[in-house]
Amino acid sequence: MGSKEAELIQFLKQKGGMASFSELDEAGFNKALIKVSLDNNNIQKLDRGLYSLSEGMSFSNPDLVAISIKIPKGTVCLLSALAFHEATNEIPKYVDVAIPRGTHENRIKYPPVRFYRFAPDTWKAGVEKHEIEGHTVKIYSLAKSVADCFKFRNRIGLNVAREALKVAITEKHVKPKDIMEYAKICRVDRIIKPIIETML
Repeated sequence: MGSKEAELIQFLKQKGGMASFSELDEAGFNKALIKVSLDNNNIQKLDRGLYSLSEGMSFSNPDLVAISIKIPKGTVCLLSALAFHEATNEIPKYVDVAIPRGTHENRIKYPPVRFYRFAPDTWKAGVEKHEIEGHTVKIYSLAKSVADCFKFRNRIGLNVAREALKVAITEKHVKPKDIMEYAKICRVDRIIKPIIETML
């Protein structure tokens, strides 16, 4: 392995094992070097413009990191957000990603993604930024995610939404008033309020 290729491997290790082409390009690694590393099987192409080490990725949530790189306008939502906050037993088959209405969705091979189009006010509300291996990943807060689950209850199931509400309040100590604040933004306050009242 040449010294420049070793530098590329080290750069990817510092990034937790994954980086976009633009990040590699800005760091001074050209297409020819990337191709050599691919041919040597030291790195792999996960998707268009997305590369990782062939082995040794240290991410706790590689799919969420990939989303942060591939969909800068996207925010992890619904089941994927609940799973991140450990507020559901459901195992997401896709990464649920919220994008603003009218935004063109990226075609993505990795990871499998399900897009949801949010109105501007609901898309902006409740966004948290989490650092995962040096990458900033946008994920809705648990209170906002619960409200979103009731809004999209026909797609993810009312039972999933109800269980997330229960876990959020009883186990994660989310304040009901915070959930109700987002419920109003999502226009599901009339649905959530009586459920909360029976719990308290």
